Amino acid sequence: MIVQSDKTVLLEVAHPDAGDARRAIAPFAELERAPEHIHTYRITPLALWNARAAGLDAETVIHVLITYSRFPVPHALLTEIAETMGRYGRLQLVTDPAHGLVLHATDAPVLAEVMRSKRTKGLLGARLGDADVVVHPSERGHLKQVLIKLGWPAEDLAGYVDGEAHPITLRDSAADVAAGVPDAFTLRPYQSEAVDAFWAGGSGVVVLPCGAGKTLVGAAAMARSATTTLILVTNAVSARQWKQELMRFTSLTEDEIGEYSGARKEIRPVTIATYQVLTTKRKGVYPHLDLLDARDWGLIVYDEVHLLPAPIFRMTADLQARRRLGLTATLVREDGREDEVFSLIGPKRYDAPWKDLEHQGWIAPAVCTEVRLTLDAGERMAYATAEADERYRLAASTPAKLRIVDSLLARHPGESALVIGQYVDQLEELAEHLGAPLITGATTVRERQRLYEAFRSGEVSTLVVSKVANFSIDLPGASVAVQVSGSFGSRQEEAQRLGRIVRPKADGRQAHFYTVIARDTVDQEFAAHRQRFLAEQGYAYEVIDAEDLEGLQASR
Repeated sequence: MIVQSDKTVLLEVAHPDAGDARRAIAPFAELERAPEHIHTYRITPLALWNARAAGLDAETVIHVLITYSRFPVPHALLTEIAETMGRYGRLQLVTDPAHGLVLHATDAPVLAEVMRSKRTKGLLGARLGDADVVVHPSERGHLKQVLIKLGWPAEDLAGYVDGEAHPITLRDSAADVAAGVPDAFTLRPYQSEAVDAFWAGGSGVVVLPCGAGKTLVGAAAMARSATTTLILVTNAVSARQWKQELMRFTSLTEDEIGEYSGARKEIRPVTIATYQVLTTKRKGVYPHLDLLDARDWGLIVYDEVHLLPAPIFRMTADLQARRRLGLTATLVREDGREDEVFSLIGPKRYDAPWKDLEHQGWIAPAVCTEVRLTLDAGERMAYATAEADERYRLAASTPAKLRIVDSLLARHPGESALVIGQYVDQLEELAEHLGAPLITGATTVRERQRLYEAFRSGEVSTLVVSKVANFSIDLPGASVAVQVSGSFGSRQEEAQRLGRIVRPKADGRQAHFYTVIARDTVDQEFAAHRQRFLAEQGYAYEVIDAEDLEGLQASR
């Protein structure tokens, strides 16, 4: 590595120690660019604070940089890392037996500094001395938001209400697994570590690859809590999948689990609600927010926390006395609100790198390939003269992608494949061309479930899907994905789409992830941005030319 004073770290990919170095810096550095030979990381305050909250100290971070750096690490940068990490925990939210919630400073001038800020006005109460000030319990979340913006992230040690007790037992049994009992399971080592790390911290985020069993981590946390639980998910299909998994993994019965979505409004000891219904606004108000106070919840689980809608941040600010567990495959947010997740859900408590789990056999090995095609003369002229906001649609939806999809699927006869895209008209054309079923946002929940089941059973071998299939869909048999268009440059979407196909295969097969792009267009630029997160996880994209692909197919 070359560590530079502007907080960038350059990693030489071909070096034999590059894999070890990448894993070592992942907890405190964020990947910015990942071309072929040199990857660029940046050390950010938020990444350092996440590392600090997860138990990493400045000495460890500095040791990693010095160990892997080719040249001496700038002394000023090492000092800044130590000082930035030292900011976490200088302010602490604690419970005082006489005064309730109190902001305590281990460094009194820091408290004086934040109290003088206009941003904290109205959030702090009576001063109790040089190092303590009263905080109204309802402002606990809002204060944490403000403090992280001021550069003084508070360590929340104020504890949590127990919530309403409700017995939940995990059905895991190593003996049943050894005896070959159907549906028997036991927690994998990293799942147990994730639950322990979350519980020790009280609240926070667990980051695991798609297919690594995040739902089981959620179920184990619920069993540890043994309280009423509110689970927030992305959509109704995901809600029903969570319900099925909870009934499989735990002692919970169907009557104990309620669904709170557009179709149903059930409030039970374990209630699964969709983000969409909670953020529904009528006449300027959110009519379903009462759900957050409907019971004395002991635990709140946020599935796919990287997708948390902005209004839910405001709601979460009022839930600081409840234990909160965020589950995600990537903490990347395209809106840049990672600091909101840190302050309101909690810091990253556990993160299992994709490649580590792949090497241990918990997720399938994956080969990523980018297929580049050239637009014909007419399309290139249409693209060149189009308005800026239309250019991506024109490039991403070129009809030439149909024959590329044909060639790619022909490479994998007999395998279950997903063809994924952004634009419904493009997907309708593909579905008709391939003779394959199509799932979009307009497909009913019942029909989606029917098609997913047909795909799982092998009755349907190819599905054409829009972004509704990005999240929380369990399709273990899928081993090929062809992406024809995406949500512009969304890194988390790329990770989710790869995640659809990396569940381990019974025969040990590799997964194949293809993305088809039009060269010399914004389609190519967005693809490069989308790939950044997966590059950080150690995946390399092979780039092949569409003509070479078709020539190879013809020779076969």
